[in-house]
Amino acid sequence: MKFAVLVFPGSNCDRDMYNAAIKSGVEAEYVDYRTTTLEGFDGVLIPGGFSFGDYLRSGAMASVAPVINEVKRLAKEGKPVLGVCNGFQILTEIGLLPGALLHNDSHLFVSRNESLRIVNNQTPFTDLYEENEVVVYPVAHGEGHYYCNEDIYNELITNNQIILKYTDNPNGSYADIAGIVNKEGNVCGMMPHPERAMESLLGTDSGVKLFEAMVNSWREQNV
Repeated sequence: MKFAVLVFPGSNCDRDMYNAAIKSGVEAEYVDYRTTTLEGFDGVLIPGGFSFGDYLRSGAMASVAPVINEVKRLAKEGKPVLGVCNGFQILTEIGLLPGALLHNDSHLFVSRNESLRIVNNQTPFTDLYEENEVVVYPVAHGEGHYYCNEDIYNELITNNQIILKYTDNPNGSYADIAGIVNKEGNVCGMMPHPERAMESLLGTDSGVKLFEAMVNSWREQNV
C-alpha cells in the first residue's frame, strides 16, 4: 500500500503524516499540490497546517489546487482519504464531507492534548478501537468549530457518520463532534491529530490504531 501525503504552501504536519504511514508498515510519498495525477497511490493523507496561509478561509484556496480532482477520484473509487485539521477543512470545502469549520468559540488558538471518545468503531479508521474507548490526541487549531445545520446533523446520525467526539469540547463544535466519515466510510476528517499520537514516549500512542485500522482495511479488500 502506498499513501500520497499532500503538501500545500503552509502545510506543517506533512512529516508527521508521512511518519505515521511508515510506522504502520506501508509506503508513503510527499506529493506537491500542483500534481495532476495520483496514479499508483492507494490512499491520500491530507495534513494539517495553514494551506496558502488560510487566505480567504481555511482550506478555500487548497480546494481548487490541481491535485484535488485526483483526490476526488480516489475517494469515488473507494480508496481511503484521511484529512486532519487543515485537511478536514479542505475535505469540507471540496464537498467530500458535509459541514464546515468555523473559528473556535473562544476566538483563541487551542493547542493541547485532548481526550476524545470513539463513538463509532465500525469504520475502516476505527475498527481496532473499542466502542466508547477514550483516546488522547493533540489538538492545535484556531478554526476547529465543526458546524452543520439540523438536517445535516440528522443525516450524520442516521448514517452513523460521527466517529469521534470531544469529552471536553475545546472549540464549540456542534454536538461535540471531532471527526466524521462520508456515507461510504472511506473518507474521514477530524480536527484532532492522530498522526501526532504515535509514541507513548511523547505523551500518547492513541493514534496508532487508527492508521493500522486504515491499512488493515485496505489489505483485506485488496490482498
